[in-house]
Amino acid sequence: MALAWRARAAAAKGATMLAFAVWVLGSTVWHATQGTLPSAEVMGVVGIAALVANAAVALMLYRYRAGDANMRSVWLCSRNDAIGNAAVVLAAMGVFGTGTGWPDVIVAAIMGGLGLWGGWQIIGHARAELRPGPAGRVLAAG
Repeated sequence: MALAWRARAAAAKGATMLAFAVWVLGSTVWHATQGTLPSAEVMGVVGIAALVANAAVALMLYRYRAGDANMRSVWLCSRNDAIGNAAVVLAAMGVFGTGTGWPDVIVAAIMGGLGLWGGWQIIGHARAELRPGPAGRVLAAG
């Protein structure tokens, strides 16, 4: 029963990732059409601080990346956050260097796509763990 609850929690996290990705993509389209310019300095400072924190967590969780759906979702979220933080730092440099918001828009679109991919992957893994086996019990994965 514990595996089923962990799989359900992973499915909820996957759905949250999908919802957040849709919001990021929608916000990106809005900012691109409005021509807003983010603060490169704030992006850089926050991006570096978050990168250090999320990279440390991702390194700690690396050995659990192939675990059950819940552990995989935690690993994927931490990995995606660290990748996103590195991309935000690059976007900050791009915004600073070009004086336009396009580097931020491009990175946000990539991060939204990564969130969609990660969310679908987590939900798929959770659904596989929740699929009943021959005896009617939930299958254990990993």
